[in-house]
Amino acid sequence: MTTLIVNARVVNRGTIADLDVLIKRGRIEKIGTDLQAISADKVVDARGCYLMPGMIDDQVHFREPGLTHKGEIATESAAAVAGGITSYMEMPNVMPPTLNADALANKFFLASQKSIANYSFYLGASHTNIDDIKSVDVNRVCGVKVFMGASTGNLLVDDPNVLDAIFRECPILIATHCEDSKLIAKNYDIISKKYTSGIPMFEHPNIRDVEACYSSSSYAVNLAKKHGSNLHVLHLTTAKELSLFDVGPIEAKKITAEVCVHHLWFCDEDYTNLGSHIKCNPAIKSQRDREALRVALLEDRIDIIATDHAPHTAAEKSNSYDDAPAGLPLVQHAMLSLLDLANQGVITLEEIVRKSSHNPAVRYQVRDRGFIDEGFWADLVLVDLNGKTTVGTDNILYKCAWSPFEKHSFGAKIMGTYVNGFEVFDGEKVELGNRSAQELEFQR
Repeated sequence: MTTLIVNARVVNRGTIADLDVLIKRGRIEKIGTDLQAISADKVVDARGCYLMPGMIDDQVHFREPGLTHKGEIATESAAAVAGGITSYMEMPNVMPPTLNADALANKFFLASQKSIANYSFYLGASHTNIDDIKSVDVNRVCGVKVFMGASTGNLLVDDPNVLDAIFRECPILIATHCEDSKLIAKNYDIISKKYTSGIPMFEHPNIRDVEACYSSSSYAVNLAKKHGSNLHVLHLTTAKELSLFDVGPIEAKKITAEVCVHHLWFCDEDYTNLGSHIKCNPAIKSQRDREALRVALLEDRIDIIATDHAPHTAAEKSNSYDDAPAGLPLVQHAMLSLLDLANQGVITLEEIVRKSSHNPAVRYQVRDRGFIDEGFWADLVLVDLNGKTTVGTDNILYKCAWSPFEKHSFGAKIMGTYVNGFEVFDGEKVELGNRSAQELEFQR
């Protein structure tokens, strides 16, 4: 099947231009200013809309296997394509944890049967799986995830000797969650003594504070410099951490940083209204920190935008501070939130595409994705910046069925999402029977 998209405002490689795009056999066959004479099976008139590369989300938790009461590959990938995300990289904190080749193979098989977006998976690091890390398939696995805090059981790695070995021996990109567990425990002990009837949610960024983040992220950066590791520090939340990262193009870096959409959108003032619905690790912090993250994004100190999509049931999130799990469902509304920030003048459309599509493809060395280039896979999203999307329980696609953006009206609308040339979302519904998704390939 061939698809011809005409009259689109194409956002790609730092420019916006009026172009037509021909899709054939899942790839972008031709890009030009006047392709309308070409015969195609389907013609899409995109007049008034912007065509962008689909977002490549390098950090999601889809909860399968073992935690499927919260989310599944099928449900969460459906929500992702409805939000303009065409590829994702999924984390290892499932049940059982993804700590070896067999667990990875199982997840790749599950995704091949269920996923609507393209996919890859991280190998998790533990205190005992250095041999699995050393032998990881570098052409199939997106990276190795190291929880240097804020995790439990086999996935928390806090032994200095083990961390040194991981940073020395890992053959591919290391992605880290950086929080200092000892400092968090100390803060918790101090703050919990202030309250007799339970800790209020607004204390979350004081328990998981700036120093807990900086202590761990600086440790990771120092280890990477010591061993020449490829390090990607996930979900920065503080102004202080930004000094650890260089300004410049991502192609020249071995140490990179990421920010997530909720840390660009919310700040600590929002705990009053949203409470546990914005409880996440690392915590959403001050308005000053949020502003610093936005500035760092524009100056190329922060390289990638992701979601850290992490669904929990509404019942789980309604618990007290100690019992409410950390994490937010975000993939369906991440791009819409970025488009609202563009409308506010916080970021440009060109920068959204660079940080959420181009740069993830470059950093992870993804083959033939992340750009609207001839020969590349047609992973595309069509957006109407004059549309409107109001988030409600009737249109949330997450299995957990809630969103921190409920009742918010975004000033844009996703009009269509294409995965490998197939329209998997038409602006209203996801094509659940479509299996055009592919395993991501890497050029390493």
